[in-house]
Amino acid sequence: MHFVTGGSFNGKAKWVREQYQLAERESSWISAYQGDEIPVLNGKQIIVLEGIEWWIRQINQTIPADECREKWQSLVREWLKWESMDQQRKLVLIGSDISKGIVPMAAEDRWWRDTTGWVYQDLVSAAERVDVIWYGISQKLK
Repeated sequence: MHFVTGGSFNGKAKWVREQYQLAERESSWISAYQGDEIPVLNGKQIIVLEGIEWWIRQINQTIPADECREKWQSLVREWLKWESMDQQRKLVLIGSDISKGIVPMAAEDRWWRDTTGWVYQDLVSAAERVDVIWYGISQKLK
């Protein structure tokens, strides 16, 4: 599993497309920004899940933060199992960093920000590789 994060509109999607040469390989791009739901993974070689923070927000609106985090931990275990079933499989998760800047005034926005931070910590822990993209430039963290 590869986790890619960085600021909004900083080139994460472009970097992933170039890194994995997605135009030339069998892949599936699923985006919360386009209204896609969290998928059941299929047989594609590379699956990109974009907009992790928006899926966290959707779940966080229906259940408490600790349960939301547990749900994400369960999803990650399923995804890692899917990925391990075939060496050609790769899951790439893209999530914008929403932890910087002014702390939101609304309680639900603060819970979203906090929960996203906790989930991202779990993703970084589980991921084989982690990159931060700022202004189109990558920095490999793991």
